[in-house]
Amino acid sequence: MKKLLLSLMFVLMAVGAKAQFEKNTCYFSTSFSGLNLSYSNNEKFTFGLDLNGGIFVEDAWMLYGKFGYGHTRYDDNVSLGVGGRYYIKQNGLYLGLGLQYEHVLKNVNNLQLCPEIGYAFFLNEFITLEPALYYNISLNNFADGSKVGLKLGLGFYF
Repeated sequence: MKKLLLSLMFVLMAVGAKAQFEKNTCYFSTSFSGLNLSYSNNEKFTFGLDLNGGIFVEDAWMLYGKFGYGHTRYDDNVSLGVGGRYYIKQNGLYLGLGLQYEHVLKNVNNLQLCPEIGYAFFLNEFITLEPALYYNISLNNFADGSKVGLKLGLGFYF
């Protein structure tokens, strides 16, 4: 039974990751970041919501823009950013790198370099479930402004 379920999972992954990573495909996603798994020396645990929109400029290469909102026990923040992703076509694995400006509502500004690694698991031809591990590296205050976390997104490719 275990082997059957594992085999079925691999077949679904192989069938799902097909032509969605082609040039001129548009992308929109929303993701929950943190999920009480984001850790920063300054904030401990946090919860956030990100909205992304992008387009594939070449096969497997996407450029995107991002808007985010984060909430901690002590403050709120908003962020704006841009970035790119490279999708490994065979399996839906992607590597991303972005740059974002974060404004904490208690007048703290932060510029962050944002590498991530994730997976686009296709639920059907257009919709994906996208778990990702990210590390937002603060360029202003490395110790207190950097964050490591897990996010779970829902993407739409059209």
